[in-house]
Amino acid sequence: MREYRIDELARLAATTVRNVRVYQDRGLLAPPRRDGRVGIYTDAHLSRLRLIGQLLKRGYTFANIGEMLAVWERGGNLAEILDLESAVADPWSDEVPGYLTGEQLRASFGAEDTAENRARAVALGMLEPDGGRYRVPSPRLLSAGAEMVAAGMTLPDVLDLAERLRAHVDAAARDMAATVAGQVVIARLRDGALQGENVAEVAAIVRRLRPLAQVVLDAMLAQAMSQQVQDALGDLAAALGHQAPAEAEQPA
Repeated sequence: MREYRIDELARLAATTVRNVRVYQDRGLLAPPRRDGRVGIYTDAHLSRLRLIGQLLKRGYTFANIGEMLAVWERGGNLAEILDLESAVADPWSDEVPGYLTGEQLRASFGAEDTAENRARAVALGMLEPDGGRYRVPSPRLLSAGAEMVAAGMTLPDVLDLAERLRAHVDAAARDMAATVAGQVVIARLRDGALQGENVAEVAAIVRRLRPLAQVVLDAMLAQAMSQQVQDALGDLAAALGHQAPAEAEQPA
């Protein structure tokens, strides 16, 4: 096993001597073996430094890294830990975001495209300012809004509906996530942490939950909409049905 002084170790790990000392102070890197007043590091230190650098680039904090390394040192598999992070943090939709200019928004919404309505759409997360254009996280959602406006609804009413629906969907998602965390994840904790094979098992469950959540919500929404549309429009349809013969008897 090769040995390094701190300056060489930092150079090989593409970091700085100061960072090496910071990682040691935070408990992320084991202290070196001492040869007099000189610290001697090994390939194990170099591997750990490179790993820390990769995790920092992925957005982990020192606290996150410390927790993962602690699990790893207790026998966990770091690849499984990173897979769990990916299962939790990756987007739950394969929809590709789009981009629209102000002119394109005006073409879609006409006179309804006002500064106030754009600000509300931004607040709801339907639009994200991006320089001289807008990023659209969900083109399907924006297209549905444009269709509603084309059908005769005002854009403020569409945004009001979106705001109410967002609250209901957030509550449903919060309920599902809390139930899974309580029934699935917590049941697999040992000493307050996921360990060994449980890490991979939870990652697999989270991935399975993605299509299941969509299926459950789609099925329940379809059932509810069938009933609610009948309740909301049934009386109107019946009234029109009774009115039609009377109108037919009138002279042309």
